[in-house]
Amino acid sequence: MYDILVKPCGEYATNCYIVKHELGDIVIDPGKGALEFIKAKSKKVVAILNTHGHYDHIWDNKLVANEFQAPIYTPKDDIFMLEDDGSGYLSSNDISIAVGDKEELVFNGLKFTFHHFAGHTPGCSIIEFDNLYFSGDFLFERSIGRWDFEFSNADDMVKSLEKAKSLKDDFYLLPGHGNQTKVSLEKPHFDSWIRYIKQC
Repeated sequence: MYDILVKPCGEYATNCYIVKHELGDIVIDPGKGALEFIKAKSKKVVAILNTHGHYDHIWDNKLVANEFQAPIYTPKDDIFMLEDDGSGYLSSNDISIAVGDKEELVFNGLKFTFHHFAGHTPGCSIIEFDNLYFSGDFLFERSIGRWDFEFSNADDMVKSLEKAKSLKDDFYLLPGHGNQTKVSLEKPHFDSWIRYIKQC
């Protein structure tokens, strides 16, 4: 059995998730200030998973890793984004383990699968777990991730939205910001987003 806790962290209200398990917890996207939340809710963290490399999702990577002696797993194409910005908080690229598309990670019998959906960032990924998709900044409730940032790519976002049509309809989306939603509620909007991006 497991439970899922969530707290919006930092000025961008980035959702940090904890998948709680009796043998140890899995943290997803520990943003700014997430360590305090995690310490209050977890006795043991066995892994830290990043959906992508933007700083608001990985700010407390190193702090959580050091506190719990837990490994960090990051999409391989976003490892370069985990550089030290001078604060010391973001310098976790040297201790992060690169994860590829469709790669499966198992902790305490719980399986997490990374699915690559580039566009927002080169390595932007959805993490599948049970009947859930931790969708990071790719898919939100009635919205999608921005494609106009440095290292973003509009053509890749279009391809990813086309690919996302194969996501399982009955799965829930737990996004990097905002409320949870369901794949079946978001798919009808994909074509409109694709047309919009192509017009920009």
